[in-house]
Amino acid sequence: MLEVKDLEVSYGSIKALHGVSLNVPQGSIVTLIGANGAGKSTTLRAISGLIKTRSGSVTYSGEDITNQPAHKIVAKHLCHVPEGRMVFANLTVAENLRMGAYLRNDKAGIAADMDYAFTIFPRLKERINQAAGTMSGGEQQMLAIARALMSQPKCLMLDEPSLGIAPILVRAIFDQIVAINKERGLTILLVEQNANLALGISHHGYVLETGRVILEDSAAALLKNPQVRAAYLGD
Repeated sequence: MLEVKDLEVSYGSIKALHGVSLNVPQGSIVTLIGANGAGKSTTLRAISGLIKTRSGSVTYSGEDITNQPAHKIVAKHLCHVPEGRMVFANLTVAENLRMGAYLRNDKAGIAADMDYAFTIFPRLKERINQAAGTMSGGEQQMLAIARALMSQPKCLMLDEPSLGIAPILVRAIFDQIVAINKERGLTILLVEQNANLALGISHHGYVLETGRVILEDSAAALLKNPQVRAAYLGD
């Protein structure tokens, strides 16, 4: 569904990605792991059109989308939940969700998707009229994912969904990521510092180091890999 080939990205004179290549099969959960500064978030931002690539290509559902504007990529049902959640702090939960559906005009479908969001994240329904900025980090992360689902993505990219969140809510969020993948067949590309948790729900994984893919394998194999265990799993 998503193929990244030889992607190179620079911030001024500093090269952030050195020929990153990866594949995300339809219906799968694929994880990128690596230390801070490895290029994980940059990879997602390049795919979603938030930053320009110097060379390489991004192919989505057979179409070259390299360097297309971000709003056009969202319209193709490829959606990015950024690191730090980026909810609209002064808007209510309901208003944030409606913002996620800004490209749609099917009122019945929007209502159905909002109900689905409340089914997977009941806390959002409890806080439907609450300003998003007053909610906890975990609740804001739930809202950011639910807002992305309102755009009817076929592929969802999640950047550090566990960052700064209480462990009990992290587990709830990851359980729902798995449920969304299974129930809706949603393809997921996940960037996550908690390598143990991420690989535990994924089908395949890539290890990034200083802007390069240094290792790729099935998630189960990466969990057993001594190099990965020593570097990222605390062994």
